Amino acid sequence: MTAGDMTAGIAPGITRERAEPRTATGTATASRGLPTALALLTGSLLTLVGLTWDVQWHTDVGPDTFFTLPHLFLYAGSAVAGLASLGAVLAATAGQRAGRDPDPVVGGRPIAVLRVFSAPIGYLVAGCGAASFLLYGLWDQWWHGLYGFDAVIDSPPHIGLLLSVMATLVGTVMVFAAAYRQTWGRVGTVTSLGILAAFSTIVVLGFSNVDGPVDAVSAALSWLMVVLVVTAVGFARKPGLAVALAVALGIIQAVGWWFSPWVTHVYADAVGLPIRDYIRGVPVMPALMPMGLVLVAALVEVFAVAARRGNRWLPAVAGALAGGLVAGFQGVQNAWVYGYAVPPVGDLAPTVVAGAVLGLLAGFVGWRFGRMLRLVNPGKA
Repeated sequence: MTAGDMTAGIAPGITRERAEPRTATGTATASRGLPTALALLTGSLLTLVGLTWDVQWHTDVGPDTFFTLPHLFLYAGSAVAGLASLGAVLAATAGQRAGRDPDPVVGGRPIAVLRVFSAPIGYLVAGCGAASFLLYGLWDQWWHGLYGFDAVIDSPPHIGLLLSVMATLVGTVMVFAAAYRQTWGRVGTVTSLGILAAFSTIVVLGFSNVDGPVDAVSAALSWLMVVLVVTAVGFARKPGLAVALAVALGIIQAVGWWFSPWVTHVYADAVGLPIRDYIRGVPVMPALMPMGLVLVAALVEVFAVAARRGNRWLPAVAGALAGGLVAGFQGVQNAWVYGYAVPPVGDLAPTVVAGAVLGLLAGFVGWRFGRMLRLVNPGKA
């Protein structure tokens, strides 16, 4: 897709000339776009807190009901993100009807929806994710009503809920990427990418029951991490964004390592439920996050310097190396965190090879995802 292709979906009543991005953005635009973007980011953070808490609850306490405090954080985060997206779409539509030029800094270029609404593409994606979350939430409530509790995290409605939140987080990244030349846009892009990376780690548990010589969870994790890292270097025109993403993930991991067990135990005491006596005391979701991602991101950044000069096969090579490293490191990390012996090299080898193959594909598509992310706002902010 090219920048010209995207103009075909611009809201009705806006000519191609008027829809072209502005060459300069003033303080008014920045101040107008920031509050809604912050509301969207707040919703994303609430959802991440709720998920980290809920995963720990399932491990340390056990089954739960629909209306628990961790669940309410999840629902509140999605609701805040959905309302922020709806507000942005309505504001953009009102501005278009009043004859004001759309500014792609505020959520990205506008897309026509049902020939009625003018929706900034970042908020459109985030809002669709929040709406999908609502539908899966109704299914989850029915699931609780039918079975009374959740025995596992990866129940069918939960998978839909997790994927819906990931869509909202992708939209959040797009919103801040559209304002990347603003200081708040750069900070928000790094933060939202870190949240997306942290949240995506729980999705790989859907592969826990896959048997074979390959650790499917570690291989899937390597795929997701490499896609995000290479997307970051493909989007940024200068080095540093991928390493910043890895640092943001490390900060989230460090905070979650303390927070998730603490809040779970406090809440269990408050509602009079006992903690299981056989738990390991490991923060489940933070333990899934790769601890060596900073080094992997730095390696990818080195390859990206040459890739920006035209060597476009290098992102795939960097992805293969990064995927193998993430998959291999994860086996060592799991052994260290959970206190068992590090697997022999022969046992790790199939997972490393699988991670490298998936990383090759992740590098290929991630580089293109990064270029696509530039089209959210192809003009000079």
